[in-house]
Amino acid sequence: MAKSELNLTMLCDFYELTMGNGYFEQGYKDRICYFDVFFRQCPDGGGFAIAAGLEQIVQYIRDLHFDPEDIAYLRGRKLFSEDFLEYLSNFRFTGDIWAVPEGTPIFPKEPIMTIRAPAIEAQLIETFVLLSINHQSLIATKANRIVRAAAGRTVLEFGSRRAQGADAAILGARAAYIGGCNGTACTISDQMFGVYAGGTMAHAWVQMFDNELDAFKSYCQMYPNNATLLVDTYNTLKSGVPNAIRAFNEVLKPMGITKCGIRLDSGDIAYLSRQARKMLDDAGWTECQISASNSLDEYIIQGLLRQGAQIDMFGVGERLITAKSEPVFGGVYKLAAVETPEGEIVPKIKISENTGKITNPHFKKLYRFFGNDTGKAIADYLCVYDETVDDSGEMEIFDPDATWKTKNVYDFTAKELMVPIFLNGELVYECPDLQTVRAYCLEQVDTLWDEVKRFDNPHTYYVDLSKKLWDIKLGLLKEKGKK
Repeated sequence: MAKSELNLTMLCDFYELTMGNGYFEQGYKDRICYFDVFFRQCPDGGGFAIAAGLEQIVQYIRDLHFDPEDIAYLRGRKLFSEDFLEYLSNFRFTGDIWAVPEGTPIFPKEPIMTIRAPAIEAQLIETFVLLSINHQSLIATKANRIVRAAAGRTVLEFGSRRAQGADAAILGARAAYIGGCNGTACTISDQMFGVYAGGTMAHAWVQMFDNELDAFKSYCQMYPNNATLLVDTYNTLKSGVPNAIRAFNEVLKPMGITKCGIRLDSGDIAYLSRQARKMLDDAGWTECQISASNSLDEYIIQGLLRQGAQIDMFGVGERLITAKSEPVFGGVYKLAAVETPEGEIVPKIKISENTGKITNPHFKKLYRFFGNDTGKAIADYLCVYDETVDDSGEMEIFDPDATWKTKNVYDFTAKELMVPIFLNGELVYECPDLQTVRAYCLEQVDTLWDEVKRFDNPHTYYVDLSKKLWDIKLGLLKEKGKK
């Protein structure tokens, strides 16, 4: 019989359990390990991504445990020792986690999160940590691209019915809000997270009535302060917009209401919006807003605006909630160091013939340098955990992708990006409310140069290594390359 309630501790790759059993049997149960979570390239060829998903990881870590039914299932697989199963019966997370706050712009190859924990604990949480960060960072990044394309116009997330499952719809709406969307069509995301839920009507409402005008007038009578009418069920310019104007005149005007809207969901939206705007203005409905939907993304929105489309709000569905153009974020979870029983931190590296897959070793700190004259981000800086950054004078930084190249930075302020989330298994971080996260995201994106924010061929933002970290990495490459 299937288990009635999900325990997300069991949402792990099976190898995490077999490896855990192996660590236990080989005496590595208490070996302290350091894992980095990072990604290798930005979606859609963009210049940066947006970190999201941390709050769900916090909730998951706090509830890590194995139920008796879980232990019984694992025992039935006949792969795990009884001592290991007993260990799992009393399992909880006892390690440390540092992470960049949600809403932070992030760049390839830098840690989004670092986990320091006993080997079994660190290995077991890999799947959930990655799925949470990979999904929500992907959607937040796509949403931010779409919001920037809209150039200050309202963007709503409309994609629940095209999402790949309930969690993708609910948490996708949350991530889209972090990325800058103003709201969602997903009611439960409003209930759970305070992401404002709104909407207009479907074609079925118009079709339900004997004629379009009666449908529009009835809707205006029921929702006079939120009347947005879908005008393309039959003929947008011949009947839809004229009937909307008539409904506004007969229902809203006598109430003194001037705020209303129409929605376009098909056809040549650039042309139709221009014509509709003129018709509405000529009729005196200059405050009536025009919204548009129908398979939009950042490039279509840019194109519409270049063509002079008169649109005040965009409802973006499937291409946002599924990140259709590039639906995989590609975050990975890699071992960076281990601790000896004496407390020495030993760096570890993964080497590949694909140079993009070579990791940055060691327990690290991540800084962002901001120019004091502009407030703009200059570069990110990775260093070993015991190094400090002196931003009081000039500093040489090292580009690891061009081994001959260094540059000097000066008149800058260094900000450490990763903050402690768990220490010794105890939560030490208070997740901010979603409105605060969204505001922080938009504020931090504004610190990036426009060249980094280009959709096509963005300027490469540098993630530089300290000289000490580079020397450690180079030493490991030479050492391991000989074996």
